[in-house]
Amino acid sequence: SAKLFFLCASTLGTTQILLNSKSQEFPNGLANTSGAVGRYLMDHMHDQKAATGIFFDDMDKYYEGNRPNGTYIPRFRNLPEDTPADDFTRGYGFQGTLLRADWRFQYNQKGFGKNLKESLRKPGPWIWNLSGFGECIPQFDNRVTLHPTKKDRFGIPQIHVDFDWSENEKRMHKDMLVNAKRIMRAAGAAIVLTNEDGTFFPPGHAVHEMGTARMGDDPKTSVLNKHNQSHDVANLFITDGSCMTSSSCVNPSITYMALTARACDYAVKQLAAGAI
Repeated sequence: SAKLFFLCASTLGTTQILLNSKSQEFPNGLANTSGAVGRYLMDHMHDQKAATGIFFDDMDKYYEGNRPNGTYIPRFRNLPEDTPADDFTRGYGFQGTLLRADWRFQYNQKGFGKNLKESLRKPGPWIWNLSGFGECIPQFDNRVTLHPTKKDRFGIPQIHVDFDWSENEKRMHKDMLVNAKRIMRAAGAAIVLTNEDGTFFPPGHAVHEMGTARMGDDPKTSVLNKHNQSHDVANLFITDGSCMTSSSCVNPSITYMALTARACDYAVKQLAAGAI
């Protein structure tokens, strides 16, 4: 009986609520006359450990530079001033961690007494890991539905996810490996290890699902308008990750917050004007 509803239960939770909220007016789920609820599911990004570099610089120094920070390399592929890649669209960035091998890497080493202690005091090589984080393209058949038989402990139908990486993500993945290796070599790595078998993390690994109640101007193909307002139900707003139309290759949570603030401002004005 409320005048205004904001649904922000996370992408999968919001989708489950909408699909389970069936009525005579919405037999396929609340706000789902378009049939787009649950469609276009995106993982935040497809990610994989692209390369590991081992460096033997400054092996005689132990206390200098011993607290390295994380690494972030912003997207550099398919930018407006860049020559487009031949085999994939959009792009990716790299996130990295840097550490130095020390006694923690040798706790299974055999030895005893003074000689063992002295060997553990010697610093090891620097190790730099680069992981690629690429944009996931929205696909119509990547979707969330209600499971026909499985229910949760409250008797509510659980969700079922059908999702696979597209050829675009697979080709982008190969480009990550090539450029991660180039970066390691340019940085002076003595040894470079890459994920040459071509495997990368399965869907669901990257923590920010989105896209299942996407925004759009056409009510026939989208769930929400540009103000995160349902096309079908004027007093319903959805501002979690399900509203997104693209995943980008960066963390989206601040964007969700900005969209929520904008939608709240719009909703209050519409309510005051009697439009809702």
